[in-house]
Amino acid sequence: MTGAEGFSPRSDEHAPLTPGWSCGSCGDEWPCATKRARLLEEYGDRAMLSVYLGSCLAAASEDLHTAPVASLQDRFIGWLPRGPRTR
Repeated sequence: MTGAEGFSPRSDEHAPLTPGWSCGSCGDEWPCATKRARLLEEYGDRAMLSVYLGSCLAAASEDLHTAPVASLQDRFIGWLPRGPRTR
């Protein structure tokens, strides 16, 4: 998930660093609070955001195979708002 070889994300992108799945900007677990807020802004469709985060969860579960599944689910998709989104 870090991108192509030689790719270096901008320091404010809050991109994940694998295989530890930490934030490349702030060092918190990815998705960090800043990235969560940005993802909610970037994805108008919560279903598409769920698909994206589900794919990240699948990749992270392979990298972090000793982490409890429930913990990873909470981290990657458990924070998503429930119910209709209003603007």
